[in-house]
Amino acid sequence: MRMYDIIKHKRDGLELTAKEINHFVAGYVDGSIPDYQASALAMAIFLRGMNAVETAALTMEMAVSGDQVDLSSIPGIKVDKHSTGGVGDKTTLAVAPLVASLGVPVPKMSGRGLGHTGGTLDKLESIPGYQTKIPRKRFLEIARTVGCSVVGQTATSCLPTRSSMPCAM
Repeated sequence: MRMYDIIKHKRDGLELTAKEINHFVAGYVDGSIPDYQASALAMAIFLRGMNAVETAALTMEMAVSGDQVDLSSIPGIKVDKHSTGGVGDKTTLAVAPLVASLGVPVPKMSGRGLGHTGGTLDKLESIPGYQTKIPRKRFLEIARTVGCSVVGQTATSCLPTRSSMPCAM
């Protein structure tokens, strides 16, 4: 399977197969698919859209492309707040503790800023003593006792866990 054919397939308005989506994610994660081809596919998806089946397949492939953290030791329903960031990018700092104060745990992995604004981690690390790199056991302990814990990702996940392919997206 060639990335060129997958890009052309989507560019021409056709539905991506699960096999094509798997090939793309696996190849991007292992570095065999360069950024410019991922960008071309992203543009084709933007212009042509994705149906629910494609979206679900891409979401699942991305979810299993890196390490996953087992949150079953945190009782009850757990939630996450996710956004694309942007200027200000501060909703996690207000939303996570607010939701946790209502009894809903928020074990959260956040990212760094991609530009001049700084991301959630950049803001948290400006607080003296705040650590965004902590062991998985401590992350889970904080989420259980405090209700929310915000950490940063590593090359493979948000915390040291079982080995897998590195996260690329």
